[in-house]
Amino acid sequence: MQPVPTPELPDIHADLAQRVVVDTRQLDWEPSPSGTVWRKPLYRQGGEFGPVTSLVRYAPGGAFAEHSHPEGEEILVLDGVFSDEQGDYPAGTFLMNPDGSRHSPRSEPGCTLLVRLRQYPGSDRPRLVEDTQAASSWRPGLVDGLSVRPLYSQPGYPESVALVRWAPGTQFQPHSHWGGEEIFVLEGEFADEQGRYPEGTWMRSPHLSRHQPFSDTGCLIYVRVGGLDLMSTDQAKPGP
Repeated sequence: MQPVPTPELPDIHADLAQRVVVDTRQLDWEPSPSGTVWRKPLYRQGGEFGPVTSLVRYAPGGAFAEHSHPEGEEILVLDGVFSDEQGDYPAGTFLMNPDGSRHSPRSEPGCTLLVRLRQYPGSDRPRLVEDTQAASSWRPGLVDGLSVRPLYSQPGYPESVALVRWAPGTQFQPHSHWGGEEIFVLEGEFADEQGRYPEGTWMRSPHLSRHQPFSDTGCLIYVRVGGLDLMSTDQAKPGP
């Protein structure tokens, strides 16, 4: 299959001061330049070469040519098996490829990913490969009914990334989001006083937003806190 030409791409949800709720199940898959990889963009600023958050689907045998990742890449494998020359990564794998890294990604059986591009500047960030399926990697949360699997945080940088599992009937106290918060609902239904968010929902809440979340049914969510007010290279890491 020949690569699909990519037209000029519009910004999507580029105002980080705005709350956004997207039911990704209602979005159409869009072709990528690969021709064997499809995507649902959730956040995009600056076209093909700016910061992007998206769902990405590799067809069986899908691949991208070797490329670099300026300002890093973050991946959560949602289903299937994702691969590159450094290994195979089944569902539940969290990866971080640091600023300037290179690889040739592919998927023999096909896969679906949550991907964040060009949002982790900083040459001292590590490469990470985390198996989130291991029971020993989970720890109790701040309230009864919560279990947390930390994925990434690093001194000197504002972001903290984790998976959080909510038992049915769990409630959390009201709190504010310094630096904003992003959530992707992986299983079940997450909720707060502003609505209910089923599996496949992507949410972004701005800096200093506030809510009181709960889950009647139980759920599993991906959570990224911090950094949404610091999305430029010259601000991402504070000085000494």
